[in-house]
Amino acid sequence: MKLKIKQVLSSGIFIMSLFAPLRAQEIPKDLIDPPHEFSVMPFWFWNDTLKDEEIVRQIADFDANGVYGFVIHPRIGLPENVKWLGPEMIHAMDVAISEAAHRNMYVILYDEGMYPSGSSSGQVVASNPEHAARGLTKIDLKPGEEPVLSKGWKLITIIDRPDGNRVAIVERPSDGVIRGLHYLNEGGQRLQEESPPAGDILNPEAVTSFIELVYDRYAKEFGKYFGTTVLGIFTDEPSPLGRGGARGVVPGNAYLLPEIKRIIGYDITPFLADLWYTDNPDSRKHRNDYNRAINTCLEENYYKRLGNWCLQHDIALMGHPAGSMDIGTERYFQIPGQDLVWRYVEPGLKALEGQHSTMAKCASSSMLHLGFRRNSNELYGAYGHNLTYYEMVWLANWCFVRGHNLLIPHAFYYSVRGSRFEERPPDVGPNAEWWNNYKPYADACRRLSWLNTDSRHICDLAILCEATWLPDKSAKTCYQNQRDFNYLEIRHLWENAKISSKGIHIAGMTYRAIVLDSLSYLPPKAAPILKKLARNRHLIIHDASKFASIFKGAIVYKTPGDLIAAINKLSPPDLVLSPFSGNIRYRHIEKGGDHYYMLFNEEDSEVSTGIRLQATGERQWIDPFTAKVTASREDETVQFKPYEMKLLRVSNIK
Repeated sequence: MKLKIKQVLSSGIFIMSLFAPLRAQEIPKDLIDPPHEFSVMPFWFWNDTLKDEEIVRQIADFDANGVYGFVIHPRIGLPENVKWLGPEMIHAMDVAISEAAHRNMYVILYDEGMYPSGSSSGQVVASNPEHAARGLTKIDLKPGEEPVLSKGWKLITIIDRPDGNRVAIVERPSDGVIRGLHYLNEGGQRLQEESPPAGDILNPEAVTSFIELVYDRYAKEFGKYFGTTVLGIFTDEPSPLGRGGARGVVPGNAYLLPEIKRIIGYDITPFLADLWYTDNPDSRKHRNDYNRAINTCLEENYYKRLGNWCLQHDIALMGHPAGSMDIGTERYFQIPGQDLVWRYVEPGLKALEGQHSTMAKCASSSMLHLGFRRNSNELYGAYGHNLTYYEMVWLANWCFVRGHNLLIPHAFYYSVRGSRFEERPPDVGPNAEWWNNYKPYADACRRLSWLNTDSRHICDLAILCEATWLPDKSAKTCYQNQRDFNYLEIRHLWENAKISSKGIHIAGMTYRAIVLDSLSYLPPKAAPILKKLARNRHLIIHDASKFASIFKGAIVYKTPGDLIAAINKLSPPDLVLSPFSGNIRYRHIEKGGDHYYMLFNEEDSEVSTGIRLQATGERQWIDPFTAKVTASREDETVQFKPYEMKLLRVSNIK
């Protein structure tokens, strides 16, 4: 079967009801046993001596426990003779992919050894030392002093600062590296890792080299599986500077200055000192403009080129950008993704505030507005050995209720021998204490992945955002008041959205209310569109925004209560809890003529409430673990345990 390259995953957990079970055949058969393409697809750390029989054995173990796909992730701990994309590694990959094809399983290829992506494990720089990552730095000068440049450094300009001092702006190697595949002294007291040099992903020639070394090589070796067994290629948090580089270096190259001028409309060269200093009245504007331009260059030179390559080869560009708010780069992924690691989000902590609280909506909103079927999250990485099954389920639900629909658990370890056990733990698969009971969880994710695929998100509220900035304060208010929303990147206003007296129309959605929380920059193309939205009373602006006085007719709010009142004025609530609870998050989708509500008690306290819906009809609770159903009444009081997810189906819509 030819697999389309765009997909989706979703889940609800722990259903409770006092009513008797109904017949299972009333549920769509593909919800009971969905196709394998909707499986969780974990990182599979290849981190030790690779043996054909062990690769096949572990894949069989995945299969037996409800895991029907995986990301082949070459990882630190491989023996020295197994080089990145060398004969031994290509052979092992071929064994794994052919076994997956035999079992009707799916594979995602990883584009680096190890991360961040863009170096081909140092091969890009080995091919041409000029392709090492570079950046800009400053050299403070005394009166009459000239800059002393090290080898490989290039003087861009010397600037007289407002305080009378001078500063030289210099392009230099960033000295950034990536994590490598081999331990240099395994067994030593202080473990050392191989650290290949990072490639310059702002340099078109360096990116061409990376594509030829990795992507073209994958096409040559495994192209016959593209679009069927091989779902996509995963690129991992690309960084223009690499890891651990010199202090004070910012992304950029001298040859990008004309491009930056094209993007921002003026020559940034005389103002480059403002990247480090704030004594110029317009320094903040210059920094914002520069960073916006560098992000655009990164989009065009790296993400766009990789995305186009994948489209031409009938697979998906997958993975995720470096930042949780990097929604702009998501447009070049066929499966937009994000990364939930290092305990960025935890039960009761950081779930509603800060940059990482925005990541799930970042990817799911991108999927929706760009017309893709799937969006992903690489989650659980470096959560530590203290990660519990309870937390694992909570984090999945946190993602699902926000629209994520392909989970990539980090990670299943090929080996936990020696120091491997401590490398970015935990193992959440075969070496975890819950592995023998993993299949019900995997089945639940697969069922709800199918449910969210090709379904319609019922939502008429959008929060305006920028390529690298997603407001979290207005989002928090909406979550706590059961007002679901999507982030709308501002470029969509003039690229593919239509404006009418009813609101914004994009990708089958109609947003009757658009919230402008904050923007660092107002693109000229956006201003007339926002003015029209304001005149038609669809725009809601925070009173602290510098644009509040520009858009006449917009509704201005000060407090969270004002915001919800303004939203309710433009759009009646889809779901109302009585009594009210700020604990409950929800997501409403329609599929096959039925409506489904994910209802997640995200907090550590019980909730007892009634649920009034705009959609009326026959109600049923569905257990994602078993696909069993129990009846529900419109007037029932629903009990939520702490951190409990429920899934409600409304059929025979009246």
